[in-house]
Amino acid sequence: HVQLVESGGGLVQPGGSVRLSCAASGFILDYYALGWFRQAPGKEREPISCISIKDGGTWYADSVKGRFTISRDNVKNTVSLEMNDLRAEDTAVYYCAYGTWTGLILGEYDYWGQGTQVTVSS
Repeated sequence: HVQLVESGGGLVQPGGSVRLSCAASGFILDYYALGWFRQAPGKEREPISCISIKDGGTWYADSVKGRFTISRDNVKNTVSLEMNDLRAEDTAVYYCAYGTWTGLILGEYDYWGQGTQVTVSS
């Protein structure tokens, strides 16, 4: 079993930045991955980024590529998402997730957290 707890988020102006963090605990397998997905009101869940626990390889959705950066700390078992140049369409609840590399990209998560709201508005 894996527990994931997100922090960060809040209200940010367009063009601004925010950093999300996620603390993972439990039975973490180093050949799995950690990542983030988001869900806006009335929309499907959207996988946006993931990072390999073992080698740090990363993946980003086209919608966030070049603006968001994912990182991990294997000692602290945390994963972070630095979000820059935020836009109104980035407004969503952001969830930390754990699963296989392919699963996180395809939207199949073994575990996920409670989520944290990010609102981009002036």
